[in-house]
Amino acid sequence: MIVRMEWLNYHHLFYFWTAAREGGIGKGAAALRLSQPTLSAQIRALEQDLGERLFEKAGRGVALTEAGRLVFRYADEIFGLGQELRETLGGGRTVRQPQLAVGISDALPKLMVQKLLDPALKLEDPPRLLAREDATERLLAALATQDLDVVLTDRPLDPQSRLKAFNHLLGECGVSIFASPALARGLRGAFPGDLDGQPWLLPLQGTALRRALDQWMGTHRIRPRIVGEFSDSALLKAFGQAGGGCFAAPDAIAAEVVRQYRVKRLGTAEGVRERIYAVSVDRRLRHPAVQAIRDAARTWVFA
Repeated sequence: MIVRMEWLNYHHLFYFWTAAREGGIGKGAAALRLSQPTLSAQIRALEQDLGERLFEKAGRGVALTEAGRLVFRYADEIFGLGQELRETLGGGRTVRQPQLAVGISDALPKLMVQKLLDPALKLEDPPRLLAREDATERLLAALATQDLDVVLTDRPLDPQSRLKAFNHLLGECGVSIFASPALARGLRGAFPGDLDGQPWLLPLQGTALRRALDQWMGTHRIRPRIVGEFSDSALLKAFGQAGGGCFAAPDAIAAEVVRQYRVKRLGTAEGVRERIYAVSVDRRLRHPAVQAIRDAARTWVFA
C-alpha cells in the first residue's frame, strides 16, 4: 500500500517565521527584501494549507493567533535545527541549548519567583529561560497549546477546568505586614489593631492573597484606607518604600523585602498563607529544570 504524504511548504513557513520574528508583515518584508503584498500572499497560502489563521489584526498592526504562536514555535525549532545542521557539517561545534518556557502569574512576588527560578539556571546544562508574565488565565491557555512548559501561580487549577493539567504545590509560607520607617513610627497601640484606619497598598481583588488579607482584616476589625491596588507586586512594594501605605509580603522573602526596600516588618498576619503552584500538562514534573525548581522550593525557599 502506498501512503501519501502531505508535505509542508517550507518556503511559506520560512516567510511566516520571518514575519513573526521581525514583528509584522512590513518588517518581515523588509528583512526578506520582498513587497508586502508578496509576503502576505505567501502567508495566506500557508494559512490555507494549515486551515488556520496565523495572524490577526491588533491595533494598527497584526499579532499572532494561538495557532500562529504554536506554528511559530515549531518553525523556530525547524529552522534552528537547520542552522545547526549547516554549522555541524561545516565543521562547527554547535551545542543546542535547551529551553524552559515559564509562565509567571502577575500576582506572584517577583523576589520569590527569582529565588525559585535561579536553581534551574545553575544546572550543569542550564536552559535558556523564556519567562512570560501575564494573568493566570492567559498563561494556562498558552500551556494548553504547549507554548509554555509550566505555569507558576498563586492558586491551583480549577477542578472544573477543561484544561487537562495537574497542580504541583511547590510550597507555602506565612505572610507579614510591612511599612516604611516613617509610617511605622506613627503607629500607636498593639499589632495588628494599630493598623485600623491606616493607608494600605493591596493586591488586586480576585487574587488568593487579597482574599486572605480581606478575611484577616475583617477578623481583626481592621478598616483599611486603601490607597492603591496593584497587579504588579514589585510596584506595590516600591510605593510601600515611598511611604504610600502598609503592605503584605511572604515570610519566605521577608529579609530581602526589608533590605531591598528599606522598610520595617510590623508583624505576622496570622492565618494568612502564600502558596505557589506549578501547573503542568504532566502528572509528574519531567523537565529537569522544573524538577530543580521544585526541589529548591521544598529544600530552602519554603523551608
